[in-house]
Amino acid sequence: MTTPKQKSNEIIILAKEERISLKSKQEILLLLKELAEREETTVKFILDRLYDLGALNIINNKLRSRALKAVVRRSAKLSKPTFRVIGFYWFKRNCPRLITNWLVTQVAFERAEGTIKDIVEVSDNSLEVAALADLKVRQLRSRVRLLTNILVIVIALSAGSFAWLLYSLKEVKPASIERAAALSNNCLEK
Repeated sequence: MTTPKQKSNEIIILAKEERISLKSKQEILLLLKELAEREETTVKFILDRLYDLGALNIINNKLRSRALKAVVRRSAKLSKPTFRVIGFYWFKRNCPRLITNWLVTQVAFERAEGTIKDIVEVSDNSLEVAALADLKVRQLRSRVRLLTNILVIVIALSAGSFAWLLYSLKEVKPASIERAAALSNNCLEK
């Protein structure tokens, strides 16, 4: 049986260990932030490659039409510089913290102090949370599909309008040239 003095010593040791752990975690976070600042070109290069891979996978897996794939590939190339700026800002703001948390979980050992009853309660709650998360994912996917369809329609309408404009401009030029030639012939004849 433990005495109160032993318990207080254990608490002091745990508090000291927690402070050391927190300090180490903060130092890792600071080092990763500095690394992101110093290696800006490397981070941007990595983000470019991730963008290329992601865009290629999305285009190949989500689009069926070859013509639509070609249009979306061109627009993906145009949006790459914007992604690079936004992606680097997001990386500097979030990734050091995410990487730090991931690294800490890789070296942490969990204590098995829970009873079977606690584990069953947690698994019941996790099932409800998983079902709710699955529902949210389905809703988000349907919204993404809707927005993708709207984007395709807008691109098709824009392309059609542009083609109609070019066609109507081609029609206007020959007619105006013929009228001008007819007017000049009339003037010369008089």
